[in-house]
Parts: sequence; C-alpha cells; structure tokens
Amino acid sequence: MTFFYPPDLSAGSFRARALVDALRRHAGADIQIDVLTTQPNRYASHATEVVSSEESPGLYVRRVHLPQMREGFVGQAVSFWRYARRVRRLTAACDYDLVLATSSRLMTAVLGAWAAYRRKTHLYLDIRDIFVENLRVLFPALLAMPLGWIFGALERWAIGRAQRVNLVSQGFLGYFQPRYPALRFPVFSNGVDEAFVRFAACMEKAGARPVAGPLQVLYAGNLGDGQGMHLILPELARRLRGRAHFRVVGAGGRLEPLREALRSMALDNVELLPPVPREQLLEFYREADVLFLHLNDYPAFKRVLPSKLFEYAATGKPIWAGVAGYAAEFIGAEVANASVFPPCDLEAALERFEQLPIGFTDRSAFVQRYGRERIMNEMAQDILQLLEPA
Repeated sequence: MTFFYPPDLSAGSFRARALVDALRRHAGADIQIDVLTTQPNRYASHATEVVSSEESPGLYVRRVHLPQMREGFVGQAVSFWRYARRVRRLTAACDYDLVLATSSRLMTAVLGAWAAYRRKTHLYLDIRDIFVENLRVLFPALLAMPLGWIFGALERWAIGRAQRVNLVSQGFLGYFQPRYPALRFPVFSNGVDEAFVRFAACMEKAGARPVAGPLQVLYAGNLGDGQGMHLILPELARRLRGRAHFRVVGAGGRLEPLREALRSMALDNVELLPPVPREQLLEFYREADVLFLHLNDYPAFKRVLPSKLFEYAATGKPIWAGVAGYAAEFIGAEVANASVFPPCDLEAALERFEQLPIGFTDRSAFVQRYGRERIMNEMAQDILQLLEPA
C-alpha cells in the first residue's frame, strides 16, 4: 500500500517503485505483488488520469480515483478516506502472505495494519515521517493535544501489529526505540535513484561548468510549512540581488504567500516554476551553480533526513542547506562541499553562502554508498525474510 506511485511525482512514489522492482528481482516468479495506490495527485499540475489498473507477470497495480478537493488537512483526510474505503473493498476477498505499507502521514500504515489484522497475516511498515510529533507544528496546542492522543493511539496500534518497521532516517530512532523497545527497527534510507546515478556519472565526465553572471541557485521540492521557503527566500533574494538568480521548482500550501512576498518586494531574481517531469528537472540541475535546501525551524524536523538531499548530493553541485539536527549531522559527515546554516537564520545563510566553493565536487563514493538500488535490494531481503519458514 502506497498513497503515491509512478507516474506521480514524489519521493514516496519513486521509493515505492524501486522497492517493488527489488522485490521482483529477489523473489522472481515466486511472488505476486498487488500495489494498491491512487491516481496521480501529489501536485495539481500533474494530477492527470492514467489507467486505473495495469497487470504484468507477478505485478498488479490498482489506482484509486480521488475527489478534486485535496488542499489542506480536511481535503487530505477526505482523499484518504476515499482511498481507504476502496482498499477495504479491494482486499476483502484476498489472502495475502504479507502486507507492506509505506507511510509518511501515519494513516497508510494504520490502513496496512488493519488489512493485516483482518487477513491475519504478516505486516511490514516503512515509516517516512513522524506524524504524531508533527501535529504540534500543524495545529494550535488546544487542537494538537487531543489529536495527539487519537493519532498516538493509532500509531501504537499500527506499530504494535507489525513484525518489522523500517525507518527512513536514523534520526527517527530516538522517537521510536524508547516507545517500542521490543521491536527491531532497520533503517533503509531513501538513497540516490538510478536516474541520478546515471546523471552523476555524466556530471563527473563533464566536470565544472563555467560561471558567468549571477550564480544560478536552484530549489526543487515542496513549498509548504515544512520547508518554510516563504520565510527566508524573499529576503535572501533581496540581499543577493545582482549576485544570485533563484529558480524555484515546486508547489505546495505556501506557494502563494511566497509569490505574494516576492511580488511585494518587486524582486526580479526569483523564478517560480511548477513541478516538472524528471527529465526536465535533470536539465535544471545541470544548469544550476548552487542547490538550495531548507526546512522550517520546527523541533520535529531535527529528526528528518530530506529525500531531496540524496538527489542534490548526486549532482556534484555545491549544496546550501538550512537544516538542523540529524540532517545537519548527516551532511557534515557524508556530503562534501555543503554549507549548512540554522533554519530561518538569514544572516547565517548569507555568511555560509559567501563561504561556499563554487564548482563540481566528486561525490561518487556517496552515490555508491547510498545508491537506491542497493538499499532497496537490502530492504527487499529484509521483507522477504518474514515469509521464510520458521
């Protein structure tokens, strides 16, 4: 079960496809995989209908059509309810040996736990975010507290049902291990997708790109509260006018506040573009001099490891990152030629920008270490162990 699956554009989508491919490689003809997902809906600009079901030997993908209202918490809840109702019907007569759910906002994990409980079968969860902890960020305290009780109980039930729970970030261990000491938590991170492995090889051959005029700074990703781009980018662009041109590729709940702030400051060095297919995104990476990454200054985000970081690192381009906690530690230990500053700290961001060496950095060792195919192969083996005779 995965809420996002190709051709949808999201980290969860690409991760789910890579995991399906790895399971098929390792199990061969001995496995039948049913993927229960949705029609593309991550971004409205790419929410085009594709075939509702596709079948090939050993693989059956079924996509649930969602209602148009998707923005905000209520819209997302309505969409998930539609997905859950359909999954309930699709699994009613199926006898599975294992249910696998990959989940960022908890409820896909709960749905997977319910299906496993109903069919009395094994459950493997892949957790990509800590939803309960993030409630304090998403809602005022008076609402976050009761929601925390409700979703905390759902989390305990879902995690308690699982035979194994993978975490995508080492930083999540500090949350999950004390709460569920009886469980073993493997950590299979997002990794570098195969398209970026090939891209990295091409960039290594091409070497450094000559820089003329203002530096081209690229941000590619979501534009929501979690990224806080509306809080830092307008003033950064104003202070670096004439020295840096920002290209922002993405969409999200804070796109309009960002657009309005840029308009009110009459900034002409920021280009806002909607999400684009992978091929075009790779071309934007090729044209960039610096890659920008930012997470909002929320305590819960000190545990996360942004999936975008693996793409950025694979390009060999300089990385300018406003992150804290585990992400900052990971970058410091693993990613050469990356300048890190505290989230939302304008002066520190400008200082780190001045110190950032511009040019290509060979990160082939990083790409090899964190290649998604290798990570997913290991994860597939971990999953398939649950099906081996005791």
